[in-house]
Amino acid sequence: MFSALLLTGLAINAQAQQDFPEDIKPLVNKYACSACHKVDARLVGPAYKDVAKKKYSNEKIVELIGAPKPSNWPGYPPMAALKVPKEDAMKLATWINSLAGGGKAKSKKG
Repeated sequence: MFSALLLTGLAINAQAQQDFPEDIKPLVNKYACSACHKVDARLVGPAYKDVAKKKYSNEKIVELIGAPKPSNWPGYPPMAALKVPKEDAMKLATWINSLAGGGKAKSKKG
């Protein structure tokens, strides 16, 4: 039973990993982002494309990685604050906002 669950978990994680670009994949693995987020589907947390739709600035995403606001995502479990160096968080934020398409994301408070 345990081995079946483990294999299922590994298969789900492998599928999630396929969605990330090669330059982002090491970051989502290092900081365990892929445990809760996928690019275009809800997992534990919202899809990155849904985050991009919020049109937060890159700086706001960096801030929210370190100090999440559960009120921004009702219906989801609260995200734990992560200690991600600003340079890595900014790479992640820039990539997340690139998923919105159609140019530079606008700043939104929240």
